[in-house]
Amino acid sequence: MTPRPPLPPFDEASARKKVQAAEDAWNTRDPEKVAAAYSEDSVWRNRDQFVTGRAEIAAFLKGKWDRELEYALRKDLWAFEGNRIAVRFQYESHDVDGQWWRSYGNELWEFDDGGYMRRREASINDVRIDESERRIFGKREGEGPEQPLR
Repeated sequence: MTPRPPLPPFDEASARKKVQAAEDAWNTRDPEKVAAAYSEDSVWRNRDQFVTGRAEIAAFLKGKWDRELEYALRKDLWAFEGNRIAVRFQYESHDVDGQWWRSYGNELWEFDDGGYMRRREASINDVRIDESERRIFGKREGEGPEQPLR
């Protein structure tokens, strides 16, 4: 497979690039594009769901974005070492009834030598918000990736 730089081992600059690339991809809400960043045999834990392989990842993401409308995400590098990166994130979306949610989470990522994510563990909590409380709108525009999460 074609390598997906930046490749491990990560330094701070390459870890930040990997985190920003993930944020940018997830904000497209394109399940196939996002799933392409994971190894063929990638293993996920997302909340209480366990997903294995690109096809399952793409199906999971399609269902996610069918439910989580106007999804917009921010990721923030937390730590890195070797082939692992830890991030914290927040995203906002609304359900079919119009209720807005802000989701807070942490992810642990492990990459193979080609830069594909082979393991993702995500813990996520959801908080109801009013539409007037929104603070995440689409992809970053002028914020810069170093803008910390609140």
